[in-house]
Amino acid sequence: MEYKDFLKQKESTETPLGIKKFNLNEKLYPFQKELVSWALEIGRCALYADCGLGKTPMQLSWADEIAKKTNKPILILTPLAVSHQTIKEGEKFNIECIRSTDGKIKNGKIIVTNYEKLHYFNPNDFVGVVCDESSIIKNFSGKRQGQVTQFMKKIKYRLLCTATAAPNDYIELGTSSEALGQMGRMDMLGTFFVNDENSLHPIWWGARWRLKPHAEKHFWAWVCSWAMALRKPSDMGYDDNGFILPELKVTETIVDASRTIKGQLFALPAVTLNEQRDERKETIKERCEAAAEKVDNNESAVMWCHLNAEADLLEKIIPDAKQVKGGDTDEQKEQKFIDFANGNLRVLITKPRIGAFGLNWQHCHNMTFFPSHSFEQYYQGVRRCWRFGQKNEVTVHIISTKGEVRVLRNLKRKEEAANKMFDWLIGQMNNSIKIQHDLQYKNIYKMEVPEWM
Repeated sequence: MEYKDFLKQKESTETPLGIKKFNLNEKLYPFQKELVSWALEIGRCALYADCGLGKTPMQLSWADEIAKKTNKPILILTPLAVSHQTIKEGEKFNIECIRSTDGKIKNGKIIVTNYEKLHYFNPNDFVGVVCDESSIIKNFSGKRQGQVTQFMKKIKYRLLCTATAAPNDYIELGTSSEALGQMGRMDMLGTFFVNDENSLHPIWWGARWRLKPHAEKHFWAWVCSWAMALRKPSDMGYDDNGFILPELKVTETIVDASRTIKGQLFALPAVTLNEQRDERKETIKERCEAAAEKVDNNESAVMWCHLNAEADLLEKIIPDAKQVKGGDTDEQKEQKFIDFANGNLRVLITKPRIGAFGLNWQHCHNMTFFPSHSFEQYYQGVRRCWRFGQKNEVTVHIISTKGEVRVLRNLKRKEEAANKMFDWLIGQMNNSIKIQHDLQYKNIYKMEVPEWM
């Protein structure tokens, strides 16, 4: 490869002007229409809307308008089994979309596929791309993550949709910015952050990068130039009617079993990651038995785990349960997810990195969780059931050991960081909307012409 070709490969397409004239789907809620309108006018942006606020119909409407305007196809990338949901939503909103898993686009204007099938598609065939649950990209291997980023780089219109943009690490927003062609991740860090690698300053957010004190407002204002966030319609000044969540009940069960250290009279908390992993492995039987007791009824339940041995044992001791595991084919995984969503499977066992993104399980309101340090996996796992549209109180049973106190403490810290991020995003977003509204509608005064004129 010649050097000029190497540079050409790294180029991004020109920033589009977006679409100014469109006729949005009448079935969208008012707040959804405002978000889609903004996204169409920007052309490349992100919608960080919480679970159940309708990201699927919003991204379908966005894709539909661009396809009509350009007469070229749009590709929607989804997590596994979410393609099936997207097609059903398209039918509900009278937006024609077809699914493809082999790269063939036929005559369709909106093509839906799984991230796992992206290698079959040619970016030159599309004018726009939507990444549904875009935060999942970082959970892929480096090869697939690079594949998604490279695919998007040459496409004119781009939309990222997720509820967890950067669950506890602000610098992850740089990944989204770079994918959208706004600002490179390293450029973002150099502009708004300070590297404390060689200083004694406390480490913030689990990394040695921290926001410059004087740049905090400017940073969030910049993020809001290409991203919109909301946790409920009232964040944008709309009525929350129909979007009020039922109660979430979180219980903690501490299993009386910890790793044993020869020569020690008492069990000690697991401090290092290796010690925490050892404790999980040594207490699998006790934790799984405690979790099984929480779903010993006739109701649907989701059981989240992290180790293969945990899933295998749960499946063995719960007769009507099935697990979705990494060794399953994509077709097998998808079918089990669909069976659970349709009520044909009572207890589903899987790992958050496999099934915690994008799926709608409002029919279920009971789950168990073995905690880890990933707040995003915990949040996304809980929100499969505790989302807008859920009619019942949702119960989450956290099963841990005495030695995992630090894991739970770290999860709570990350939750606080995530809440702070959304507070900043929503606050700055509202300020931007207010300023634009004032400029368009409010700052209109009668001007008196001076007598001398």
